[in-house]
Amino acid sequence: MKKPTIYCEPYSIKQGNDFEIHYVSYLQHDSYSCFLHFHQVHEFIFFEQIDGKYFYHQGETSLSDYEAVYTPSMESHNFALNSRAKSWYIVQFVPERLNDPALAEFSQILSSGLHLSFPADVQQRIHLLLSWLLSEFSQHPKSQTCQQLFNSLVTMVCEYGQSRLSKQHTPLNVSNGYKKLAPLMALLKQNNCANLSLDQAAALCHLSPSYFSRVFKNHFRVPYSDYIIQHKLYSAARLLGQTNLSITDMSYDLGFSSSSYFIKQFKQHFGLTPHQYRRQLKTDLSSG
Repeated sequence: MKKPTIYCEPYSIKQGNDFEIHYVSYLQHDSYSCFLHFHQVHEFIFFEQIDGKYFYHQGETSLSDYEAVYTPSMESHNFALNSRAKSWYIVQFVPERLNDPALAEFSQILSSGLHLSFPADVQQRIHLLLSWLLSEFSQHPKSQTCQQLFNSLVTMVCEYGQSRLSKQHTPLNVSNGYKKLAPLMALLKQNNCANLSLDQAAALCHLSPSYFSRVFKNHFRVPYSDYIIQHKLYSAARLLGQTNLSITDMSYDLGFSSSSYFIKQFKQHFGLTPHQYRRQLKTDLSSG
């Protein structure tokens, strides 16, 4: 049986938590896919093994072992990774977490995307701290110890991280194109259920359909129709983890023509039906 494709997203912060941490690892040649997406939480990814590139709406950088990237909420981003084995910690947190007085001094640093490297001794301390945080979070996600470990992690990253953008930043040729697509992206970020046809999306951006299609594919590397399906499916995956909304209601809320079509598309992308995906999330949570 063909192994299902692994997707870089989605994780969702469970109700009642203000941050989450996960550890993921993939074997060499595991099928892996990601597309330009965004979410409503801030996100750190701390790599162990990595070989590829990080994309965000203003450019791209090449990734190396034991580096980290930070993506603020609503920032479009993705990864293109090579076949080498890969592993990382992913830490997501709600923007309000930066209101903690212990982190207030770092809010400006964390206002935009970052690609960071660290001295060797700091790398070791960060990954030791990550392993402690993951262990504590899996047992006591709301403990004072867990909160302090999270604050220590953010502090260490902001104090010792060295920006890679000045050396490796490559501006994308389509930056102006992204600006042309801004009305559509603003709508999608405000409304997961937006279901515009290509002609409607082009009109919203004041572009002809043919020019809109070229600009969109140049920037997002997939046709508009494919992106919209992926956007809806990623939104569905998050809803499956965050709500008890029925599969039928979810499919219609997200603009699918029928629940059966939604289930088919979801399984094609994630290798599981929505029911199986939700059940797996509950199993992971209970085992944690």
